Amino acid sequence: MTSNLLNHQIDDILESVLEDASGDIFMVNPSHDAIEEFVSVATTFDGDLPAVQMLADERTLKDIMDDFIVASNAADLISEGALALRTLEQAPENSLLITEDRVVAVVHAGDRVGGLVTDAEDFVADTYATYEDRWADASEFNLRTPPITDVRETLADEISPDAEGDFTAILDSLETARGDGDGLDEVTISLLVAAKNEALLYDISKWGEDVGIASKATFSRTKTKLEDMGLIDTEKVPIDVGRPRLRLKIGDDRLKEADNGQLATVAQSILN
Repeated sequence: MTSNLLNHQIDDILESVLEDASGDIFMVNPSHDAIEEFVSVATTFDGDLPAVQMLADERTLKDIMDDFIVASNAADLISEGALALRTLEQAPENSLLITEDRVVAVVHAGDRVGGLVTDAEDFVADTYATYEDRWADASEFNLRTPPITDVRETLADEISPDAEGDFTAILDSLETARGDGDGLDEVTISLLVAAKNEALLYDISKWGEDVGIASKATFSRTKTKLEDMGLIDTEKVPIDVGRPRLRLKIGDDRLKEADNGQLATVAQSILN
């Protein structure tokens, strides 16, 4: 093997493999960071993406896909045919990137990353065939998060273009969207955006359920939590038939004064 990708960052190695691949790629046993970096690199890749068949540890996939930012972008790649996810029953010792022309073993050593490469034809052909068989036998990973493109397009259509702009700006200001103390979750973000744009709770929760973010019940519970904490307020809006609906409004003056780049930071500080 040669080490011509030694000391690169993982995103450099991934971009190099994507640029040079002439056919499909197997990405085998990637680390948590490698999955996150792959989604980032592939989402911004300038050119035609090869199809990547990712065989990964199920627990690792579940953990990384709890982040709405990563999961919704991965869902976009899946909808475009650029990514497929299946789970490994037995992982190899290293992380591998396998194309029709070469095999790259990704080796981590502290803060250094080595991409150890071989293009020996027989070895590459045997390895590719081995993982074609393992792929055929592997179980599909069910990613339930909707594609971010669908989220943005339907939010603009069903709530307003301003709401979509606010939603995108908040996501862009966050490193993660998990709701575990490191980031706001997608339901909280949606409700804050709805409150900023004074949308109806019925409309935002129906949109969220229809697009696949969460159920109406989850939106209602989260609304109650945010209202109890003073982040949002509601006012009743009479309708011709049935119970009045609730219009959402920003409830905390600190949020009213924050722009989109600050809204997430301020909201997290209040929630924590």
